[in-house]
Amino acid sequence: MSTQHIRNFCIIAHIDHGKSTLADRMLEKTGTLSRVNVDQVLDDMDLERERGITIKAHSVTMSYKHTAGKDYTLNLIDTPGHVDFTYEVSRSLAACEGAVLVVDAAQGVEAQTISNLYLALENDLTIIPVLNKVDLKSAQVEAVSQQVVDILGIDKSEIILSSAKAGQGVDEVLAAVVDRIPPPADNPDQPLRALIFDSIFDSYRGAIAYIRVFEGQIVPGMEIKFFSTGKKFEVAEVGVLQLDKLKRKKLAVGEVGYCIPGAKQVEDTKVGDTIISASNPATEPLPGYQEVKPMVFSGLFPTENEDYEELRSSLERLKLNDSSLMYEPETSQALGFGFRAGFLGLLHMEIIQERLEREYGLDILTTVPNVEYRAYTKAGELVLVDNPALLPALGVLDYIQEPYISADIITPTEYIGNIMKLSQDRRGIYKNTEYIDQTRASLHYDFPLAEIIFDFYDKLKSLTRGYASLDYHFDDYRRSDLVKLDIMLNNEPVDALSYIIHKDKAFEWGRKICSKLKELIPRQLFEVAVQAAIGNKIISRTTVRALRKNVTAKCYGGDISRKRKLLERQKEGKKRMKQVGKVELPQEAFLAVLKVE
Repeated sequence: MSTQHIRNFCIIAHIDHGKSTLADRMLEKTGTLSRVNVDQVLDDMDLERERGITIKAHSVTMSYKHTAGKDYTLNLIDTPGHVDFTYEVSRSLAACEGAVLVVDAAQGVEAQTISNLYLALENDLTIIPVLNKVDLKSAQVEAVSQQVVDILGIDKSEIILSSAKAGQGVDEVLAAVVDRIPPPADNPDQPLRALIFDSIFDSYRGAIAYIRVFEGQIVPGMEIKFFSTGKKFEVAEVGVLQLDKLKRKKLAVGEVGYCIPGAKQVEDTKVGDTIISASNPATEPLPGYQEVKPMVFSGLFPTENEDYEELRSSLERLKLNDSSLMYEPETSQALGFGFRAGFLGLLHMEIIQERLEREYGLDILTTVPNVEYRAYTKAGELVLVDNPALLPALGVLDYIQEPYISADIITPTEYIGNIMKLSQDRRGIYKNTEYIDQTRASLHYDFPLAEIIFDFYDKLKSLTRGYASLDYHFDDYRRSDLVKLDIMLNNEPVDALSYIIHKDKAFEWGRKICSKLKELIPRQLFEVAVQAAIGNKIISRTTVRALRKNVTAKCYGGDISRKRKLLERQKEGKKRMKQVGKVELPQEAFLAVLKVE
């Protein structure tokens, strides 16, 4: 097919603005599916449907007959909407020439909408603005249309009004995709260059790469090479995606589909990498490739030690379909053998934990999430610290740098004061405020990443009755006055409860954790001292009182020395027990840090 009859586009939106529902209606209108039996067809995980979010990028090829009578091939590349998966969004955008920008008519423009819009504009994509959910009683069509006009600098007549749920405006969106989005550039004589925008693992076929061909063509039997790794493979099969894989003789320039290169590991088909021909290689890769870096780290431990191997094999299988998951073996004095895992963000961490429990039936215990710090020793050596236990001793340590993010918070103007107070409490550095219109403002802050990974988003939603939205991206590492807070039980440090925190907050934080643990640790037959310490200095202490057995109950009178003798013997026994006794910590104790206000 001529590239003039191909359109490659994606749908970008904030979470819950109707992106997946609009994709469903497009599949129905183009006859790709006769009838959609389930909502969010492209979201094939139960978790995606339950949470109403897209976790993985998906692609589908649709055949569309335009009103002018010509047949077109529309390649829709669905994108995740959450900030954790921004890199996947950027690769999906790089594979397209246009984007449908969906804005909820009831909620208006939100932070992730603007973030994804800027990503699309950086890729020089044609933007088709769509105002969704216009049939709702709470829809503010005029006000939200004006927001879109102000952001894009377009005429109001270019905005398409739709209700994806009711099927209204979907035909106009499809027609606009053909009329407004330019066709792909026609470079069939150039050496092969294809972008990998997603990859999955099949138990029988190995790694499968979802690709967009920019130059040349790819056919079964040809030898290809991955630009970033230099590995070579022979192509077993290529085809297009129509909710299932349809085999084709070739994928030509401008087309979107899948390629089975015979790779046995999903790491070989890295998102953002360029596929080139091994016999006639292109000299330059497609721009924008970067290694995905985890931002949040946490320990994963089986509740039963004998489940360690089961956890290892489950993580191996899960990584096959999620190459952004990083993990390595770890040993904890308190929890035994487990793994230190790296995640793209807190949502990604929740998804992985839930999949391990649901899909693999594991009962796992997770430690407090941490970010990666850079510690510099007095000798000038750099130590990457993704676990507080790795922090060099105070005598060796020179200074610590922590990751900072640049955040945009969009909120109704009446909540600006609440947000500024919250941001100040979280060590936010104020930059500026922009007013989107008379009722909404965008606040720009720099935050330490460690301050927002716990409950910042929940607090933000609570303080603004759910109206504020947050988007952020990594900025840089900055020097901070940080210390390692150790929690000790009976003078024994519990490494799984260690935490790196700013010096100004350490005392208050230590006091609150000790109080929380006093409530959570079950009482023993001996006294348990709970202490918070920075280095050798104890900054807080509380005591879990011992259970008392009434050893004098059998004494019915007689000389007092009899009772005293029994009490002295009990005291000696408790002292001995304290030396050899072990305190069992419940799961809630490891999450106590998360519950500290």
